[in-house]
Amino acid sequence: MSITKTQKSVLITGCSPGGIGHALCREFLSKGTSVTVSPLMREKGVKSWQTGNGLGNSEWDEADGWLAGLHVIATARNKATITDLEALGCWTVSLEVTNQESIEAAKKEVDGLTGGRLDILVNNANCTMPALDVSVDDARACFETNFFGVISITQSFIPLLIASKGLILNIGSVAGIMPYAFGSVYNASKAALHAYSRTLRLELEPFDVRVMVVVTGGVQSNIARGDRKLPEGSLYLPIKADFERRVTHSQEGAMSNEVYARGVVKEALKPKPIKWLWRGNKAFFVWFIRAWFGTWVFDRVMPRMFGLDKLKALVRAKAKNA
Repeated sequence: MSITKTQKSVLITGCSPGGIGHALCREFLSKGTSVTVSPLMREKGVKSWQTGNGLGNSEWDEADGWLAGLHVIATARNKATITDLEALGCWTVSLEVTNQESIEAAKKEVDGLTGGRLDILVNNANCTMPALDVSVDDARACFETNFFGVISITQSFIPLLIASKGLILNIGSVAGIMPYAFGSVYNASKAALHAYSRTLRLELEPFDVRVMVVVTGGVQSNIARGDRKLPEGSLYLPIKADFERRVTHSQEGAMSNEVYARGVVKEALKPKPIKWLWRGNKAFFVWFIRAWFGTWVFDRVMPRMFGLDKLKALVRAKAKNA
């Protein structure tokens, strides 16, 4: 099975239920609208059709006999976990973003499906972990998913994106902008993604491939797990309660992933989407502070928010009494 030459395609990584990718799939799928039936369509026996309304005008393709539309390709490590998206109309593909063989197999499958084209690539696959008390191997694993995986996916799918003069949409984070306490490894991976995307945009401009980054604030997601604990002997045990509050802090007042996806997809489907989209709870606040006051504000606020100022006082008092 393959899509027709008039149909547009979008591939999204990290589409497991409960996350941003899953919501993005559903929102892209919703971008269909009934079209007026033309005489030619009546001759062909077509009464109505659902077609994408953001990636170009609806049109009948006489050669293929189908309407232009938007096809969503959802990926996950185990595509059995996203059968609900398949039931909604997505094509599902197994993809492990840290495994080159898996990437090449997925690229081959998508190439055959789309006829060598891809209009939108959404790099969303994501992992997070505590900042300290983490092994170097775990830190590398985080970068493999959040940064190196994006590079591998982009390099593999770039011929398809050039063929369609498409869009690369990288899901970034406010954590890559501010020193979000107890998240240094994750923060660094997102900062690296932002820097990579900024330069990638310039390098792909000669080929008419666009790059958009979503600087994501608080969004309801399965990324914030409450099972993270400080290990025995951690230097941060004196402020254990502050650490535990930080683990789920991103979910306090978080934007629903449906509302988040709606804004992202709306911008992505524009003929000329903006380069940086700030979306999610407190994303605009972070932008405003950085733009008008500077990042020094975050250096002052973060220690107070998550108990690092208290820990500093405890450490100094202990040293004084030693």
